[in-house]
Amino acid sequence: MSSDLDIQKLRAQTPGLKNTTHLLACGSALMPDCVIDAVVNHIRLEGEIGGYEAHARQHDLLERVYDSVARHIGAKPREIALLENATVAWCHAFYALPLKPGSRILTCEAEYAANYVAFLQRAKRDDLKIEIIPSDASGALDVGVLEGMIDADTGLIAITWVPTNGGLVNPAAKVGKLARAHGIPYLLDACQAVGQMPVDVNELGCDFLSATGRKFLRGPRGTGFLYVRESWLETLEPVMIDLYGASAITVDQYSLRDDARRFETWENAYALRAGLGAAVEYAEAIGIDAIEARISALAGYCRDLLSQQPKIQLRDLGDHKCGIVSFSVEGGDPGAIVAKLGQAGFVIGASGPSSTPVDALRRNLPTMLRIAPHYYNTKTEIEACVLRLSGLI
Repeated sequence: MSSDLDIQKLRAQTPGLKNTTHLLACGSALMPDCVIDAVVNHIRLEGEIGGYEAHARQHDLLERVYDSVARHIGAKPREIALLENATVAWCHAFYALPLKPGSRILTCEAEYAANYVAFLQRAKRDDLKIEIIPSDASGALDVGVLEGMIDADTGLIAITWVPTNGGLVNPAAKVGKLARAHGIPYLLDACQAVGQMPVDVNELGCDFLSATGRKFLRGPRGTGFLYVRESWLETLEPVMIDLYGASAITVDQYSLRDDARRFETWENAYALRAGLGAAVEYAEAIGIDAIEARISALAGYCRDLLSQQPKIQLRDLGDHKCGIVSFSVEGGDPGAIVAKLGQAGFVIGASGPSSTPVDALRRNLPTMLRIAPHYYNTKTEIEACVLRLSGLI
């Protein structure tokens, strides 16, 4: 496996690797030293001089987080809101969209359950319709069928770019091209994409994009962000506001901020924001193209090894696969396998049918196991994990 990355240096900057073989970047990846330091140093500063005072002293650094996130996804800083996680970010956009009764929400078969239950709630409350875009022969969203589904009642296209399992990378940019051509709002869940592949909101054509810091971006838990296309900032009103997102002009009038921060509230975990900024800058210093290439190679190697195990069935879809390797074990208890591997020092995960209800029902999926290597992992670690797994089944 060729790579221009200095893997030993990157591993040395990842203290968690001293304790375990962590192969679950799709859950919560290991933070590098610089991210840990950014969080801890800000917390210490708050302890030394006070929370407000620490924020004031670190103001310029914290403001640069907006610049870093925006640059990383090809956006403008005013189009970025920093939020507690990807779900909060996604919900802020979804619940703010003014969808008239009878509007159709078009989504994909591999849509994440947290998004889907929100569809169900608004469908019930606002008399909306949810329609599933079929997949093509490879398992990816069928763009040709999607085009035929669009009509005057289509109020929103909302899909998950990289599902939580299935190894799939949906054709997000092609969907965006259709959405733009028909003037339909497009909400893209990029939770598993950011940090493992290049993201450019202009190429994607999305109006809204949500993501987290804790997964492939290697940031701290409790961080996420929302991208809102600038043209929507003139009309989109959050479902809830406070004195940060809006100002009281008179006793009976308020004015929203003119940027995406109208979706934020006044109180925030600034230490975690500092960590998010450090994570983005760290990824950019490494290079997202190099990151994607190594993750793809490691995941491909993992699939090759697993495919040689007679009791293992790979469950990944799509011609273009990501760094999440999904599989099931014949006669194996996923929870017990995860626990036993954990005891042996290998961290992998499991994902039940409830995580992707439509896809799970369509494919009759059991609870699947997930291995998601990051660039700091090695072929030797993957070999050792698969060997240990083979001894359990």
